[in-house]
Amino acid sequence: MSAPSIPKVKESFLRNIKLPAAALAGLALLTTTAAAVAHGVSEGDAAFLEESSGRNLLAFTYLGAKHMFTGYDHILFLLGVVFFLYRMKDVGIYVTLFAIGHSITLLLGVLGGFHVNPYIVDAIIGLSVVYKALDNMGAFRRWFGFQPNTKAAVMIFGLFHGLGLATKLQDFSLSPEGLVANMLAFNVGVEIGQLLALAFILIVMGFWRRSPMFARQAFGANAVLMTAGFLLIGYQLTGYFVS
Repeated sequence: MSAPSIPKVKESFLRNIKLPAAALAGLALLTTTAAAVAHGVSEGDAAFLEESSGRNLLAFTYLGAKHMFTGYDHILFLLGVVFFLYRMKDVGIYVTLFAIGHSITLLLGVLGGFHVNPYIVDAIIGLSVVYKALDNMGAFRRWFGFQPNTKAAVMIFGLFHGLGLATKLQDFSLSPEGLVANMLAFNVGVEIGQLLALAFILIVMGFWRRSPMFARQAFGANAVLMTAGFLLIGYQLTGYFVS
């Protein structure tokens, strides 16, 4: 069975906006958990970062992959990015733009000492999830009569995702000895984690898109994705105002 075209799927949105209750409940639970642990660093990893000295390339590569693969805010955004991408060429272009963006600011933040408020940057990361969900729902064209440049948006939001990673590493007293090599290894690990997460997403999406229910569920799924973004924004802004 061939995949339904993107226009046909989007055309069915306004007529079909329901998801099964179980799916909604599961996504809501994931979102609540995501807000609490996004960008979190485990106690063991934190101790390693504080005590590490010299080059530890494999360890930092592992930490980068682990952080990205368990970073729910990144995964939610990637899900939104690839939701209607059927060709691997398009997936590769968008993921590369995202990777370039977050690599620049991750290295700039840690190695260049560029500091931002972590609550604000994580709120913007939540906004990136909201943006992509609205984009998938065709909201911008209906509201404003034009389609924003999606490639530019993905790269720009990638810059903020990289800053989000950097703010967490800046919480630790990283040894300057071997720091450049370790951060490059960490960034490589982030890309590996991103590819692993993306592979899982694409496998699940591949099965889902073959289902006759996909066209009816797509709008609801993006509505839940948008809600997840708003919850992330609210969680981070609450932290900003009460900290």
